[in-house]
Amino acid sequence: MSYRIKEQRSRAGPDCPRLKHSGPRTPSEHCTSHQGKGLKAYNNEDLRLAAKRALPRGLYEYIARGSEDETALGRNRRALDAIKFRPKVFVNVAGRNQKTTVLGKEQASPLIIAPTGAAGLMWYQGEIALARAAQQAGVPFTVSTSAITSMEKIAQASQARLWFQLYIWPDFAMAEELIGRAEAAGYDTLMVTVDTIVNPNREYNSRNSFNVPIRFNARNTLDVCRHPLWLIRVFLKYLLNSGMPQFENYPDAMRMSMTGNRSGKWVVTKKSETLNWDDLSRLRDRWKGSLVIKGILDVEDADEAARRGVDGIVVSNHGGRNLDCVRSPLEVLEDIANRVGDRVDVIADSGFTRGSDVVKALALGAKAVMVGRCPLYGLATGGEAGALESLNFYRDEIDRVLAFMGVNDIRKLERRHVHLDPMMFGLEAFK
Repeated sequence: MSYRIKEQRSRAGPDCPRLKHSGPRTPSEHCTSHQGKGLKAYNNEDLRLAAKRALPRGLYEYIARGSEDETALGRNRRALDAIKFRPKVFVNVAGRNQKTTVLGKEQASPLIIAPTGAAGLMWYQGEIALARAAQQAGVPFTVSTSAITSMEKIAQASQARLWFQLYIWPDFAMAEELIGRAEAAGYDTLMVTVDTIVNPNREYNSRNSFNVPIRFNARNTLDVCRHPLWLIRVFLKYLLNSGMPQFENYPDAMRMSMTGNRSGKWVVTKKSETLNWDDLSRLRDRWKGSLVIKGILDVEDADEAARRGVDGIVVSNHGGRNLDCVRSPLEVLEDIANRVGDRVDVIADSGFTRGSDVVKALALGAKAVMVGRCPLYGLATGGEAGALESLNFYRDEIDRVLAFMGVNDIRKLERRHVHLDPMMFGLEAFK
């Protein structure tokens, strides 16, 4: 399925019910967008459409699209759609509970905001806005190595539970530097991304002239000028307050702005192509908090990671943004959870846009689900309030699905609650 979702609603006339509201808005109803105060969002898809209008095309497609032919991106959605619920009736579902425990700490819902490098371009100091939204929602926020706001400033500005996502470079001392910063700032979880040892082939970035380092030309300059509110409230605000945005969580030797380093040159940010299991053991010895690895799609890899002492595994194909023609995390989630779920917390990632999607992953053995794109869409249209709105959509949808399913506690979800389409899942469907 292509990323080009039909957008009839975006072309609705002024009499469309979606564009009307009456009476005061509740926080979950409010959506601040560049289209004006009359726009009301009902779900994360509405936030996506609003973000598409609010952002320059290059920036929007950086978030929304996948790699190469976007086969993995489409497969993620098809796998979710191939899972159907098996509801039970005559069950007391009053007082439904979404609280769960992830890595030894209780949280309000099974959501975790995923690390996203573009958050600071969605909104001025967007990472801080995301952290504050996570705090209000009672869920963790994962700060990206590629964030524009430093991990220290984010920690000072929010009381959210903070995780730090780490890439590994050829010089391990660079990882040591960032680990030390995360420890000093009070981060309790280190998430190591292991599925990005080379740069992915995202051809649309080149077409939109949105590669890093950014080189301004007629195409992307015109793109930005067509979105004056974004230009004023985000980009110019950075230039006036702190200069060209830079990657604040890169190691000091590699820290640079989006257009180059202090001397105007671009430092090659090649990841380690020799990353191996002994490196994971080294990280385990170095980091005393919870250790999570992100980017596992193989049962044997999950088993080895558990044996090496990790606390959590994120089953992920990077949202369809890295290796194309790869399986969806949902296709391997159950096997991985069955193999290692009694030793580590299994977290699902990639393509979850509805609360019903989250419930499906939990029924297959996930302890929690990471969400990345949708909070960014909310952030782009309303800052902290928009990001919180996205999280609230998930929360409300999860609650409704639990009620219809005859489940009063999210921790009671099991494999028996879902049916897998054999056309997508093969023999796994008959378990």
